[in-house]
Amino acid sequence: MRFEWTPNKVTLLRVAVGFAAVSLFGRGAWPNLLAVALTVTSIALDALDGHIARKKKMATPVGAQLDILGDRMIENVYFTYFAVVGMVSLWLPILFFARGAATDFLRGLAMKAGHSGWGGNAMLQTWWGRVLVASRWSRGLYAAMKCLCFCYLGLELALTRGPVALVSGLAADWHALIRIGAHVLTWATAVFCLVRGLPVLLEGWKYFARAVRQSRDAKRVAPEAA
Repeated sequence: MRFEWTPNKVTLLRVAVGFAAVSLFGRGAWPNLLAVALTVTSIALDALDGHIARKKKMATPVGAQLDILGDRMIENVYFTYFAVVGMVSLWLPILFFARGAATDFLRGLAMKAGHSGWGGNAMLQTWWGRVLVASRWSRGLYAAMKCLCFCYLGLELALTRGPVALVSGLAADWHALIRIGAHVLTWATAVFCLVRGLPVLLEGWKYFARAVRQSRDAKRVAPEAA
């Protein structure tokens, strides 16, 4: 049977590559550098699955949800690892997890109501919401920021940390400068993450309110039916 790449298969592959990369961090300078290369590969695969979906017209609501799930898994595993080893604040993975859980919950309610994907029946109806969340420049910039963030932290780990660091004996000022760069990159990525989530939270609230009303109506009908 002939094997054919589909967007969903590419999504699963990029998640596997991302996990493989994180498993190599902290195992020495050269494994850290390999992890950085795999990180770039994982982000590139993120762009590839969308390209295949558009080119072959294989985009589906389930595929869109799987793509988002892949994003969440990659974000959380990377930021959790770097938080555990003390390279970023613990609040960073907490922020990404909370934002992802809230937006995905609202997306699930919207999908249940028949609104999903990026077309005319999409969850986001405002022009500014689509620009911030669904536009190519927004998705591309966000992917690039995450890639730069993960690679920067991985290179810092390989070059300056541990007993087998490739660059040792750096002055304290250089270490401080490298650390400042890490904080700027990670929190800039976090801020952009929150900005991109804002339209989903604002426009998704109506689906939550609708679900609450339906639940109340169902409770009122149930005693009457009994």
